[in-house]
Amino acid sequence: MIKKLFKRMFAKPATLGREAPKPAAHLNMGETRKVKASYGVHKPKVWGVAEHKIDRHLVSHNAIRVCETLQSKGYKAFVVGGAVRDLLLGMRPKDFDVATDASPEQTQRLFRRARVIGRRFQIVHVMFGPETIETSTFRALASASNEKDEHGRVLRDNEFGRQDEDASRRDFTVNAMYYDPSTETVWDYHHGMEDLRAHTLRMIGEPSLRYREDPVRMLRVVRFAAKLNFSIEPATYAPIAELSGLLRNVPASRLFDEMLKLLMSGSAMACLKGLREAGLHHGVFPLLDAILEHQRGEPFLTEALARTDKRVKDGKPLSPGFLFACLLWHLVLESWEEKLEQGELKFPALFAAMDDVLAEQAERTAIPRRLTGDMREIWAFQPRFEKRAGKAPFRMLEQQKFRASLDFYELRAMVGDIDADTELAEWWREFSDGDVNNRQNMLDALRGTPAGTDGAAKKKRRRRKPKSAQGESQRTPAEQGQQGE
Repeated sequence: MIKKLFKRMFAKPATLGREAPKPAAHLNMGETRKVKASYGVHKPKVWGVAEHKIDRHLVSHNAIRVCETLQSKGYKAFVVGGAVRDLLLGMRPKDFDVATDASPEQTQRLFRRARVIGRRFQIVHVMFGPETIETSTFRALASASNEKDEHGRVLRDNEFGRQDEDASRRDFTVNAMYYDPSTETVWDYHHGMEDLRAHTLRMIGEPSLRYREDPVRMLRVVRFAAKLNFSIEPATYAPIAELSGLLRNVPASRLFDEMLKLLMSGSAMACLKGLREAGLHHGVFPLLDAILEHQRGEPFLTEALARTDKRVKDGKPLSPGFLFACLLWHLVLESWEEKLEQGELKFPALFAAMDDVLAEQAERTAIPRRLTGDMREIWAFQPRFEKRAGKAPFRMLEQQKFRASLDFYELRAMVGDIDADTELAEWWREFSDGDVNNRQNMLDALRGTPAGTDGAAKKKRRRRKPKSAQGESQRTPAEQGQQGE
């Protein structure tokens, strides 16, 4: 007890202000931080604004604010990753990530609207209205003690570390650069600037080992090459065909997220071509396997993805539900036709076909329920476009998915899909774009009634009175009075 009391009395006071981030578990800590010699310390090449020529106006004001706030408290803070790559290419990034040596708790305390998320490795979402800046602490290199599966995929390696370690953990050299908006310098640890100028994707470290650690990197390199129109360095490309089977061990939800990024990258067709050339399309995305090998489905998919790429390039919003409705439509159509041949009614057969296809895909592809709901609505609308009688067209216009369903029907008509009529699609587009009077005139024209009438001009038949009432009304008042007596 006395020893503990003396320790408390003469212990050094707690450091005020900046706190050091939690050390990586594999590092020996003493007065100073000691690092295993095998890791080494990489010194970055620092590029000035005259050399990198990043336009600061393309950088998110909120990302700059996060960096400057952290730096004002003595921490390091950089815009990092794909945002830096895009800035160096003169493109405006869609998302901005920040890397810092502050711990998640220290970062959270500096911002009014910030929350720590993640279980395995915590990051901070700093929110500014609709924009969220994802802020993470520098991560340490993976060590031999990290948990892996039997194929070498790293399961747990989330430890805080130094900036140079964080750079070495990243996948490709062009994604491992750090931009300091305060000094307008780019810190480059792995010759990323040289590869960027050569339009080359190069893996950091030994490619086979890095793919085994995270097989999704094989999909990412194909996606980046298609999106950026870069070539893949031969040593980075060579192991992909041999290791493609490792993707079967990746959780379905993560594969779905990667597939969504691929399809909505603005270069979806180029990505699919790259997957085929690399041998990654078979068994990786069962959904794409079924479509690419479907004779009727490929023209439809090609047109749908071409439209999707155009919307991305035009800066228009995308609907994942619409895209996946396109991907699976011909599987639904095939099942629907089989059920109709068996004598089932049109709508029950369609709903049963939807259930069958979605149930089969649920076992292999983790499509979120919110997307399957949108897909069902779009599919269910298709036979309804054939009915234009009564008030049904007006009720259809009020449905939330009407526009998306009509776009889907027009796409079917364009590629010559069965039961999809080009003239009918044009009629519905004109009907949806018209005002109330024009819509009513279009419906009247279908019924063959004069324009401007709705059938109300027909003579209304008078209701006949019962015979007893008729006889009562024919008698004189005197006779009625006598009858009453």
